Parts: sequence; structure tokens; C-alpha cells
Amino acid sequence: MTALIVIVVVVLLALVWAVASYNGLVTQRNRVQNAWSTIDVQLKRRYDLIPNLLETVKGYAEHEREVLTSVTRARTAAMEATGVQEQAAAENELSRALFNLRATAEDYPDLKASEQFGQLQEELTNTEDKIAFARQAYNDTVNRYDTKRQKVPTNIIAGIANFEAYEYFEADADSRSPVQVKF
Repeated sequence: MTALIVIVVVVLLALVWAVASYNGLVTQRNRVQNAWSTIDVQLKRRYDLIPNLLETVKGYAEHEREVLTSVTRARTAAMEATGVQEQAAAENELSRALFNLRATAEDYPDLKASEQFGQLQEELTNTEDKIAFARQAYNDTVNRYDTKRQKVPTNIIAGIANFEAYEYFEADADSRSPVQVKF
């Protein structure tokens, strides 16, 4: 009789542990998905700001077609990107195009003095900061999820329930090197 009680207690403890592990993994997975949604919201805001910024610049820098076209192209590619790696690459390209746009704007004193351009540029800068923060929060959340998913003994439940790894949002190689400023 005592052996049966011990077996039942052990089975119940194993079951409680399995449920708790599974629920913990689900919670972490949902946090990762929520963190990605936060990035997505900020990227949408960025995409909405860009056409207004381009229209403002267009009036001042009509002959700077290449810069304006590259921003538009990069924005479209970023909006159509799927998956973390493709999204990261497209966003890095868009960031480079926006940097070139800001550099072009420096050549036009009237544009720099434009109140509308200044407000749009400030909003875009704030959005870029929010995107960077959201990317960091996403990577932190993925790290917590992956750590929980890989630790013994939770990795047993993760393997049985097919909890997959998430990709980190990484900068491309070009953005890791310092920006060259030449006068």
C-alpha cells in the first residue's frame, strides 16, 4: 500500500512539473511573439512617416531623385519582408537609405529650416529610438525563452511539445563598422 502511494505521489509530481514546464514555455513563447509585435508596430509607424518626409524633401531637392528612390525602394522591401533575418536585412537597408536622406537634407538650408521637415525628422528619430528599444526587448525575450527551452529538464517538454527556437534580430555587418565622415 505504501509503495502505491509513493508511486502515485511521484506520478502526480511529474505531471505537475510537466504542466508547469509546458505553461512556462507557452508564456515565454507568447512574450516573444508580443515583443515582435511591438517591433512591428514601430516599423509601421516608421513606414507611415517616410512618405510624408519624402514629400517634404521632394519640393526642396527635386534633383536628388536617386536618394528619394532608394528610400522608397527600401521602404517597400522592408514592408514586404518576412521572418526575422529578412526583416533585419531590409530594415538595415532602410536605415542606410534614411541616413543618406538626412545627409542630403543637410545640403539644403531652407529644408533644414522647414518646420514641417524638422517635426517629421524628430518623429522619425523618436521612432528609430523606439525601434532600437523594441529590438533589444525582443532579443532579451528570445534569450529568456531559448534559455528556458534549452535548460534541463524543461528541454524534455520543449522537445516533446515541439517548441522551436526563435531568431535574434541582428545588425548586418555594414552597420557594425564605424560611419566614415569626410569633409
